[in-house]
Amino acid sequence: MRGLILKDWYMTQKYCRSYLLIAVVFLVVAFAGEDNIFFAMYPCILCGMIPVNLLAYDERSRWQQYCGTLPYTEGQIVSGKYVVGLMAQVVMLLVTAVTQALRMNLNHTFQWKYFAEFLLIAFILSLVASSIILPFVFRFGVEKGRIVYFVLLGVMGGGSFIALDVLQGNMMNPIPMNGVVPILCLVGIGIYALSWCLSVVLYKKRELQ
Repeated sequence: MRGLILKDWYMTQKYCRSYLLIAVVFLVVAFAGEDNIFFAMYPCILCGMIPVNLLAYDERSRWQQYCGTLPYTEGQIVSGKYVVGLMAQVVMLLVTAVTQALRMNLNHTFQWKYFAEFLLIAFILSLVASSIILPFVFRFGVEKGRIVYFVLLGVMGGGSFIALDVLQGNMMNPIPMNGVVPILCLVGIGIYALSWCLSVVLYKKRELQ
């Protein structure tokens, strides 16, 4: 499976440069503005969608048919996309962490609790976003799966603004986040793992048809 991961990683570097440009623009806006939580979190969510773009190139080049002649199982093919997507999310999360830490220090508003909660929520949103769309894409293909992507953008946008209220404590009944965010992070990881397994099952059904 190492070969599949390397192939997808090389494709990410070549065909997903626009993702990097968009991410930089959003990070700059988040850095320059105040409380632009959506702009700060969206690059992580965007990187979670990289596997969808890779699958689009695979379908266009008929990689699935060619890959069927290679000694790879459906589970390995699916796992390669999930691993690359997770790698991209972690890298972007680290970049986002650096930019937000600089911004908070320059504004003299840095607090470890707020900073850690922000990163965990960004990670959760990116995991959940990719977890929702990938099973649809592996089952129905990229074109039909993109419909879910556009719906997901609206949901994630609303979720980001809600996250801002939670982090700033502006809700009528503020939620004690000390224990909630780590639990939500574990839930997000569980959803990602469940989506991974579901995609393997759905992709096998698609290949049998």
